[in-house]
Amino acid sequence: MREKNITRVTLKQALKMKDETDWERLRAMTDADIERAVADDPDTMMLDDAWFATARWVMPQNKKMVALRLDQDVLDWFRKDGKGYQTRINAVLRAFMQARRNNAAPDS
Repeated sequence: MREKNITRVTLKQALKMKDETDWERLRAMTDADIERAVADDPDTMMLDDAWFATARWVMPQNKKMVALRLDQDVLDWFRKDGKGYQTRINAVLRAFMQARRNNAAPDS
């Protein structure tokens, strides 16, 4: 998300804003209506039994603060999508590490 697309308001301003939620329509929805609405939302991924059959539990690892020198263009490229660039760099490094581990010759 880009900064230009973000509108910031104070709590006081937010409390004065008109609530545009159609609460009556929402209260009238059945579970089937809600499931249909979720299924029709392109940003929603339905998690069915097949998904859970292959899912695995991954505990987050502790992070370690390090100083790392990167080429300016590499850093700019990761930063262009905004917040979370360090997490994206970590994900790329993890994928590289795992690929190298998977391709490593077994110990003799």
